[in-house]
Amino acid sequence: MARITGLNDAEVEDFRKLIVQRLSDLDAEDALGREGQSVVSLDQQAVGRLFRQDALLGQSMAKATQARRDGHRRALTAALERLNRGDFGYCEECGEDIAVKRLEFDPSARRCISCASG
Repeated sequence: MARITGLNDAEVEDFRKLIVQRLSDLDAEDALGREGQSVVSLDQQAVGRLFRQDALLGQSMAKATQARRDGHRRALTAALERLNRGDFGYCEECGEDIAVKRLEFDPSARRCISCASG
């Protein structure tokens, strides 16, 4: 296994488990969010107009939440690929190590805090 940003093998494995766990959590959230994205009934006799508007708003918010989860999933998958290639934890701008605490908070981080805030 390639040495990654000064991390030892146990730390690399811990990051792998963290990323896999977060991907699993996203899958569980997907399952919960499917109902909120379902088609809203058009029968205004069965449901009032305000209820339908609420349902449409809820559906819209559920779809936006799903889009955010999808983006987070892509970022975590990319982090897992970087981990497998051996270039996990390096800033894509300056090339320096990304702080371990930052990676623990967000293992999909691609830039160090200095580059991310500048």
